Order: sequence, then structure tokens, then C-alpha cells
Amino acid sequence: MVASRAGGGGFGTRLQQAVGKRGRLCVGIDPHEFLLDAWGLPNTAAGAGEFGLRVVEAAAGRTGVVKPQIAFFERFGAAGFTALEAVLGAARDAGLLVIADVKRGDVGTTLEAYAKAWLEVGSPLEADAMTVNPYQGFDSLAAALELAERLDKGLFVLSATSNPESTSIQTARRVHGSQLGATVAGGIAKRAAAWNADHARGEFGSVGLVLGGTVDFDLLGVDLPSLGKAPRTPVLAPGFGHQGAEFARIRDTFGEATESIIVNVSRSVLAAGPDRITAAIDEQTAELEDVLS
Repeated sequence: MVASRAGGGGFGTRLQQAVGKRGRLCVGIDPHEFLLDAWGLPNTAAGAGEFGLRVVEAAAGRTGVVKPQIAFFERFGAAGFTALEAVLGAARDAGLLVIADVKRGDVGTTLEAYAKAWLEVGSPLEADAMTVNPYQGFDSLAAALELAERLDKGLFVLSATSNPESTSIQTARRVHGSQLGATVAGGIAKRAAAWNADHARGEFGSVGLVLGGTVDFDLLGVDLPSLGKAPRTPVLAPGFGHQGAEFARIRDTFGEATESIIVNVSRSVLAAGPDRITAAIDEQTAELEDVLS
């Protein structure tokens, strides 16, 4: 059995501590081709790696959480993963919590292998949490849930995403199983909250949800108040900036789940460029704190 890197209350407690110390802003590490060009970096694995290291340097001490989007490294093949390993290591060394945005989903030992790649202590790709896709059934996540709990790591489960193409699937009603009649998105959210109720060792659970900042949660059937009850279900909220969600509307959008939220920003910060990214992080952190205070 591999020992946990962190003791105590697990990922939920570490996330709560990071949020309490550095605020609720999560900085995406997304080396898009156009951003590499704007930063004066080559569209190569080395360029993506340099970009990621600069973002880590800018985020360290300013925010508590970063989220590398793995696709922008994976596109360069093995060299991209080598670059990513360096970025993940630098983020850990800087004391940042790392959410690997990998959106893995499968069954049995296949998902277990994915979880070991991204969560196991000592893995070259080790992160503090990973995003997972439950659309083969929430119970298909069992191996990842068990591994995350054992290693004091976290999962963020896709529930109500901010892309408009998802609405037809995520609003569909269940005709079988424990969440009979619930929407797909709402049922997933209930299962995550139930897992935290059964397993959390602190105020925050270690299994969070991905809930987009641009969606209608009434339409999606997500019970936001239940996510704000102790133990809180962490909410990773993308969609701010480029996709149209606004800090000023967070409380209106997320209601009683607002105190559980981690707000992801990517292009709106990264587009500031290497000379202004630190200022952009500080500005958005201050704006977010003002809205949520």
C-alpha cells in the first residue's frame, strides 16, 4: 500500500486551508497555441513547459490552487508529458494545490490505472486532485474514489458543465437506479454530496463537482443548498471570463453553494502576458474577494 503524502483531514481539509489563506481563485495552466505565440514562446513541448513554469511562478504566494489542462501538453506527445511533469513538480514545490484537468472516465481496473497515474504518491504525474467523467455511471468511479480516499487526494466530478452542447444530456431524467426521476446532472451532484457525507473528515469533503458558471441550475436540477451543508461539497467553477460568467453574479448563480466554490480563471489571466500575469492574478483575487466578502 502506498502511503499518503498528506495526513489529517485529507484533500478537503487542505483545500479549505488553501482557500482560507489565499482565496478562492484557481489559475488555469492552459498553453494554447495563441497564448504561446503571445508570450513569445515556441509552439512546442518546451514552449508549453516554459509557459507552465512561468504561470506557477506567478501563482505561487498569490493563490492556492492551479489547474493544468492536460490536453495542451498531451498534444506534444511524450515530450509534452515530460514538460508537464516538470510543471507539476514545480507547483508542488511551490506549495500550490494542483488539480489535474484530465476528465478521465472508464470502468474497473482501467479507471484505477488512470487514478494511479494522477493521484498516486511518487507518480511522475502526481497531482492533489483530478477531474473525472461519471457518464458511465457514478459507480464506475469506485476505484478512483477509494484510491483518492486512501491517499488523501481529491476528485472533481463533472456534473453540470458550461458548454451548451451538454444541456440535452445533463437535463435528461433518470429512469433507473437510486436517483430515479432526477436529472443526470442532479443525480451526479447528489451522489457526490452523499459520498462526502459518509467519508468526509472535516468541514470540506474531498469529492467535488465541476459546475459551470454559465448554467441554469434550476434547469439542470442541481440541488445547490445541499452542496453548502456540512460537510461541504467543493465546487470547481469554470466559465468565468472568456465564456461569459461574471464574478459579480456568483452569489446569484450558486446561492447556498457559494461558500464551497473555487473559481477557475484561465484565458482572462493568461492573456495578460508574462509581464502582467502577476498583476492580473492579484487584481482578480481582489475582485473575487470583494464580491464574496
